[in-house]
Order: sequence, then structure tokens, then C-alpha cells
Amino acid sequence: MKVLVLGSGAREHAIVWKFSRTLGKESLFAAPGNAGMSDLATLININPDKDNGAVVEACRQNGIDFVFVGPEIPLANGVVDELAKAGIAAFGPHREAARLESSKVFSKQFMNRNGIPTAEAREFQHEEEFRRYIETVSGKVVVKKSGLAAGKGVFESSDKAALLEFGIEVLKTDKLLVEEFLTGYEVSVFVLMDGKHYVMLPPCADFKKAGEGDTGLNTGGMGAVCPVPCITPELKSEIDSAIVKPVMAGLKKDGLSYKGLIYIGLMMTESGPKVLEFNVRFGDPETQPLLMGMPCHFEFLANAVKDQKLDELETEGAFDFTGRAAVGVVVASEGYPGPYRKDCGVTSLPVNRSDLMVFHAGTVRDEEGVLRTTGGRCFTVTGLGETLQEAADKAYAAVRELQFPGCWYRKDIGKKFFG
Repeated sequence: MKVLVLGSGAREHAIVWKFSRTLGKESLFAAPGNAGMSDLATLININPDKDNGAVVEACRQNGIDFVFVGPEIPLANGVVDELAKAGIAAFGPHREAARLESSKVFSKQFMNRNGIPTAEAREFQHEEEFRRYIETVSGKVVVKKSGLAAGKGVFESSDKAALLEFGIEVLKTDKLLVEEFLTGYEVSVFVLMDGKHYVMLPPCADFKKAGEGDTGLNTGGMGAVCPVPCITPELKSEIDSAIVKPVMAGLKKDGLSYKGLIYIGLMMTESGPKVLEFNVRFGDPETQPLLMGMPCHFEFLANAVKDQKLDELETEGAFDFTGRAAVGVVVASEGYPGPYRKDCGVTSLPVNRSDLMVFHAGTVRDEEGVLRTTGGRCFTVTGLGETLQEAADKAYAAVRELQFPGCWYRKDIGKKFFG
């Protein structure tokens, strides 16, 4: 098997690393990849966000027979459809199913149509209608950009002026939703699908706010943990019956089934779990601790999805996370999530080992071989232990070793779950 992983973030580095447990560099490719992947895979200098044809051509030139799509933009642009036309297998949805993520309006209609518990919402396309509605609301509500926004298209507030400012800016280019504000705690559920079977992986929790104590601006995610201790087997069974089974039935009924993964963002409310959003690919940063804890090799996972044999892999214990917990801490550039500093030389980097991985996101090596930053979220330092506390201790010990000018991180990732 020759595998191409599309993307350049820490999520894709984690996926490449997981494939590299059984695949050598001659069988593993990444496009465009990053500095952290270069020892594990051959990097292909194309932009999968903009050129489906280049992805197909790269597969033909390198004899690649399986493509694992990491980010959302290529999926929304129909890269899986183009690969299917070329006879190349892929992990991810076709363009129509990708709308579950690329259009929050489409997603909300899917949920309502299929009886999936979710927040009540109103759709808006015109500024005046939106203005009139906001004047009638009381208390906190959530305004969501319908299209893709890299994790930053959601604004929650009780300040009508702030809601109007955010929403009017969205309406210049897109539709929006105004949703009721749900209270509870958030959980990320990842469900693998092969077209016949599905497997619900251990729930994760990410930390979206920039500030400690879950305060400040929204980010793409400042860290994550897996599993979530408060999700008992009983709660997991409730999530399966109330959410996952109706989602699977809805995908089949609406002709949206695919081979890949659906990420279900949940709010665990007093009245039960409710869906906040869908992603049609692995999340970032949740993927990093999820894959650290997953005992299954990704070559076997890819083949099971491709051959519709996920049930056999589950029976073999490939997804048994017993005694395994992981915590990922994002190290970001100065200024993120606003305008951030770039092109900083990394002066100190922890050494990877079996229970600790430094997954790169925004990194390159310059002509002198110096590792330099290029993005806002630059690394996810991920520790593995028998408990979340042990995993966090390993991650934070390594985070303190990682140095570049202006780097910063949250110091409380996972803390609220420690017993």
C-alpha cells in the first residue's frame, strides 16, 4: 500500500506518524506536509486546497493507491470525487456529504430533518431581517457563519451590538445561523464509517478558548484530552442511541454515506446530548491525543475502511483504549489568535519517544536547516500515560523545553478532568 496524506498541520503530522508505524518512507507521502513529517514521508509540493488535478496527478506519478484527506477545504472542493473518477481510494466524504461541515445551514437542516437533537436556530441571509431579530432576543445567543471559518466562525454573546457587528460582517459574504445558547460541557465524538459498519471512538474534549479557565477569544483549539473521564459507559451508550444511530440512519436515508469519519461536536446538557456541529474529518487538536492513545495501526485501519471490515478490526480489540490516556498541549505564536508573529527560529525542541510526541503544524526548515515557524498554532506536544494527569505531566514537562521567540500556551489543558 502507498498512502498520501493531504494537509500540513499537526493533525496530519499525527496521521503520518501513525501510518509510519508500519509503512516506510518509500510508501508514505504528504502534500504539502511540514518539517515534522519530512523524516517519515516524502513531501510533495502541491496545494491540495486549490488543485484537485494536482492531487490526482501526484497519485499517478508515485503509484499511490490510497489518499487520507486531513483538512476540510479539499473535501469541500470535491477532491474525493476526483480521486474516485481516477479509481483511487480515499478516506473522506464526497462533495455533497462534505456540506455537513462546509455549510452549517445544510447541517442544521439535516439534523432537523432526521430528528437529531440540536439547538434551536434561525437562518438569515439579509442584514435587515437579522437586525430586527437580534433586537427581539434576550440573554446570550450564538451566531454562526454558515461556511468554513477555520474554527473561528462562531460568536456567542448577550451584547446585541457585538452580535450585530459579527453577524453583519458574516452576511457580506455568507449566510448565518442564530442559535439558542446551550449550557453544559462539550465533548467531541469521532465515528469511523466504512459504508456498512461504524465504530464510535473514545470521546475527546478540546479547549477552544485562548485564555486559561476557558476564557478569552475562540481559537482553532489550544489543546485536547482523550478520553473524557466523565463520559461513562452508560453515557457513551446514550450518545450512541440518541445521536450516533440517528446520524448514521440519516446519512443512509439522504444518500450521504461515505468511507471515512464524522466528528460530532456535542453539548452535554441537562436534557441530554445535543449536536453543536459536524466535521467530516478528524479534528485538530483532538486527533493528536486520540491517535497517541489508539492501539490500532493506520495501515490496518485504512484497509478495514476501504474493504468495509471495520467490524472485524473492532472485534480484534484495535480500538481498546483501556489504561491509555493522552493530553495534547498546543504551543502557539505570539499574537495568536489575532495577527501573529512568523518566521521565528526554534531554539529548543523536545525529543520524541514512545510516550511523547511533538507534532508540528506551522513549521519549515530554511536553507541552513534551521527549524522556523510559519503559523499561529505551531506545535502540539502530546503525552501518553495511564491517566490524564500522568499524560499531562509528560506533555507539560516537554512543553517547557520547547522554545522560540514569543511562544505561549495554556497551562491548564485537561486540569478540569483530573480526579
